[in-house]
Amino acid sequence: MVVKPAPDLAAVSAAYALPGAFIAGEPYGTGHINDTYRITVAGPAGPVRFILRRINRLVFPNPELVVANTIQVCRHLEAVYRRRGEADGDRRRQVPVPTRDGAWRYVDPAGDWWCAFRFQEGTVGRDEIGSEHEAWQAARAFGRFLRDTADLPSERMAETIPGFHDGRRRLADLEAAAAADPCGRARQAAAELAFVRAHRPIVADVVRLLASGVLPRRVTHNDTKCNNVLLDAATGEGLCVIDLDTVMPGSALFDFGDMVRSFVSAAPEDDPDPERARLRPGIFAALAAGWLEPLAGVLSVAEREHLLLGARLIVLIIGTRFLTDHLQGDVYFKTRRPGHNLDRCRNQFHLLADLEARQADLERILRAIP
Repeated sequence: MVVKPAPDLAAVSAAYALPGAFIAGEPYGTGHINDTYRITVAGPAGPVRFILRRINRLVFPNPELVVANTIQVCRHLEAVYRRRGEADGDRRRQVPVPTRDGAWRYVDPAGDWWCAFRFQEGTVGRDEIGSEHEAWQAARAFGRFLRDTADLPSERMAETIPGFHDGRRRLADLEAAAAADPCGRARQAAAELAFVRAHRPIVADVVRLLASGVLPRRVTHNDTKCNNVLLDAATGEGLCVIDLDTVMPGSALFDFGDMVRSFVSAAPEDDPDPERARLRPGIFAALAAGWLEPLAGVLSVAEREHLLLGARLIVLIIGTRFLTDHLQGDVYFKTRRPGHNLDRCRNQFHLLADLEARQADLERILRAIP
């Protein structure tokens, strides 16, 4: 991936309707795609912090769609929480900040698009789930998000990344990368390529269910990693779903699947030893219960029945994307060492194999949840 030079955060912050002058800024978070910074500015009663995010135009070639979707969701959630009389509604959603001329984005001299948000004080994020309580809380926040956007028509939302969870496209991209083999890495990844090819039926099953209308289209987050939920630093409650760049029409199975992928493994996503990427049943049970609690009466019978298929699909797709990027020379995901994407890929595939081995037990866990 091309690494951009450090931005002039003072100049970017000056474009926004902030309460005072720029004091300091630093990179924030561990995202693979966009560049996020936490800045501090002077305020009437002392320093105030905000988030600045630079949209990756290689991944989001139409950043105006990202901005439009984000603002639409933020406004919708604001209205939902106001109707319910939730006094802490602004802690339960991202609050965008306009520029001084009233726009929701700033375009810098290099042509990069920026968005600004209030920083949610008193919250923490987790790159890994450390307990069943954290899993339940984070998953419940994602379940609330899906419930609270259920009446937002999906046709109003643009596809910020066309075919983001389209398994057919991801398989085709992988085969093209393997055939071109620009970095001479395909032979080293022969076992991983064979694994993907053996699991093509997962993709075919989901395509059939979506095309037939058995699975409805919804507004979904599509990137439900545990670090995309902010937890209350004092109570641990799952408060605010963040990183709305990929919110667009999708399936509830996508959101459930990516939670399973990012929550349940006993190892970090990039652990160099894939043997450690094993499913933690207690974490799975907690995330499933937390996510389903606010979705009672929202999900269809078919969605409930096919949740594990969604988990298998997303683990396969993300592993396939890591493998594709490895073969192409690490041009998409940020990497910190040689073979980083291959390690990520192997972890996903080992986790998928463990999911399949435990499928009967996991189905029993899901059936036991009201």
